[in-house]
Amino acid sequence: MSSAPYNYNYIFKYIIIGDMGVGKSCILHQFTEKKFMANCPHTIGVEFGTRIIEVDDKKIKLQIWDTAGQERFRAVTRSYYRGAAGALMVYDITRRSTYNHLSSWLTDTRNLTNPNTVIFLIGNKSDLESTREVTFEEAEEFAKENGLMFLEASAMTGQNVEEAFLETARKIYQNIQEGRLDLNASESGVQHRPSQPGRTTLTNEAPNAKDQCSC
Repeated sequence: MSSAPYNYNYIFKYIIIGDMGVGKSCILHQFTEKKFMANCPHTIGVEFGTRIIEVDDKKIKLQIWDTAGQERFRAVTRSYYRGAAGALMVYDITRRSTYNHLSSWLTDTRNLTNPNTVIFLIGNKSDLESTREVTFEEAEEFAKENGLMFLEASAMTGQNVEEAFLETARKIYQNIQEGRLDLNASESGVQHRPSQPGRTTLTNEAPNAKDQCSC
């Protein structure tokens, strides 16, 4: 690492997408704060979080945009897809309707991100096995058919939340190593050690995002 004033080598931009109430904000909070937020209100617009992780001895800052799931916010949240290196697509294993809508979310993601964006499917609320409506096997098959990474997770217990974010980062880093991402292109969603002090946010920087939304 150089002596630059940054304690990370890369910035990766993530988005979290999915229907309202699937637990997107709770997943973000569990990952960034390592705690479960009970009675989490629905996000209005977007929410934002960051955390520095390590992949292959490289420190990576994740900039994570949690988008609202309501249809009335889709026009706003679609603008945050641009320049995303990773997309976490979440459904609720206890609500089949949220699973049935995945094709729509996937279409938006494929249309609005770059071809090398890593898409990770998360079946949230795995702790609620007794009220499950979507089997692990059918979601796994959906993921295989569409070339997605997949895990079931629980924002409440923290099970597999860390793994989903880290596995996405490892895949993005692999794409960098294999030359699939042009780090000079803004749509890659990756920035290699910022050269301008004080400027660390990728596309869609919104300093007042916290004022516009609720975790």
